[in-house]
Amino acid sequence: MPATAKNVAVLGATGSIGQSALEVIAASSGRLRAFSVSGHTRLDLLSQAARDHGSRTVIATNRELADAHRWSGLPGGIRRLTGPEGLEAAVADPAVDVVLAAIVGAAGLQSTLAALEAGKVVALANKETLVMAGPIIQDVLQQKGGSLIPVDSEHSAVFQAMQGAKAKEVRRVVLTASGGPFRTWPVSQLSQITVSEALIHPTWQMGPKITVDSATMMNKALEIIEARWLFNLSAEQIEVVIHPQSIVHSFVEFVDGSVLAQMSPPDMKLPIQYALEYPDRLPGPAERIDWSERMTLEFEPPDPERFPAIALGHQCARTGGTSGAVLNAANEAAVQAFLDGDLHFTEIVPACRSVLESHNFEPRPSLSRLIELDAWARQEMNTWMLA
Repeated sequence: MPATAKNVAVLGATGSIGQSALEVIAASSGRLRAFSVSGHTRLDLLSQAARDHGSRTVIATNRELADAHRWSGLPGGIRRLTGPEGLEAAVADPAVDVVLAAIVGAAGLQSTLAALEAGKVVALANKETLVMAGPIIQDVLQQKGGSLIPVDSEHSAVFQAMQGAKAKEVRRVVLTASGGPFRTWPVSQLSQITVSEALIHPTWQMGPKITVDSATMMNKALEIIEARWLFNLSAEQIEVVIHPQSIVHSFVEFVDGSVLAQMSPPDMKLPIQYALEYPDRLPGPAERIDWSERMTLEFEPPDPERFPAIALGHQCARTGGTSGAVLNAANEAAVQAFLDGDLHFTEIVPACRSVLESHNFEPRPSLSRLIELDAWARQEMNTWMLA
């Protein structure tokens, strides 16, 4: 292990992003080290990751499962932590250089905030952090000197295309979306969509929650809000275009009319490596474009009737305040209800809109207030389903 290796805390190591990150780390020729790894339920996989990578800290966020798990075979002298407090202690460890924030949903907010409070470089794969608490995160970045490097493929593309550009030179960004599995279905048939159909994505391999979000395009709504805070843009500077091939990951259009795009096959290992190795570009395990093959790239505007979630994203990016936290929590609850068979696919977005419109908007909420509203929105979704 080279003395200059970056120590990475991989939060959410057992998820799809976390597993891809471990592949990137393993292929880094010793430049990166999985110093800390965390998981919630798949503790056998977490233990295996700690063994394979010689991790020095392992964090099990579910205390009950951690107490029942047999932790045999872990590296000698490893530090074992549990619960949210364990995550916060792990990211604040002075030995950690980079924190990969890949815990899905609102559960990832506190640990990401703790990493930024500690002045760390955060490779951000948890879009909900900025969706819920964009202004708070901006304040912490200014006060503590940490930094955010986006991992979402769309935001990584924008980040890469903006390198060396001045803010006043950017006219707008255009986030690409695959359109999900139902892009060409008749709108009249969308109410018949089953869970198994919604979990088949045409180009990406992802967890169930983000796969459903891609089908409703709520993921794009959340990405609009994230981009607003990540790049300090107005809602009017962020647009969405359907691109079924998922080769162009986003565009940046400049005031002179020039447009820069970042292209690569749909492989999350590339934006993960870019974030972990930043500012360096180095060889890695990501898939390459085969330029010897014929390729057609298609772009089309999203149909607002088919994808009403996009309008909600622009609304929340425009209003800020408590809107993002409420929309995110309502969506998490609605997607889980759909996966459990308690909500129809076409009810997800209307239910989220209803919860958003029924909350008491606040322009500058505290973190504790956002957490309260997160819980409120989930309960309100349950009430909506019973109505």
